[in-house]
Amino acid sequence: MRLGTYPAILKEDTLVRKLYDSENISERHRHRYEVNPEYIEILEKNGVIFSGKSPNGILMEFMELKNHPYFVATQAHPEFTSRPLKPNPLFYGFIKSCISS
Repeated sequence: MRLGTYPAILKEDTLVRKLYDSENISERHRHRYEVNPEYIEILEKNGVIFSGKSPNGILMEFMELKNHPYFVATQAHPEFTSRPLKPNPLFYGFIKSCISS
């Protein structure tokens, strides 16, 4: 069980990096899920970008899809750090994407 705050390194030139405007971030977790390492290469070859990884590079923290206006997934719980007047960058980016569509 991953419980609590965990760091992530965000990949340059990705939507997630742009949204957080930082290379290193920390987000809260509460889950037992991980990306199966056997499928990472296959997923990347088919358009998935793992835009955030644990500092040791083993755990996939964020993913995006190439050529999609806003397809972002995370292992974290961004709702834990969102507030009505200060939303988490992932939620703020999603709303901005919806408005511009």
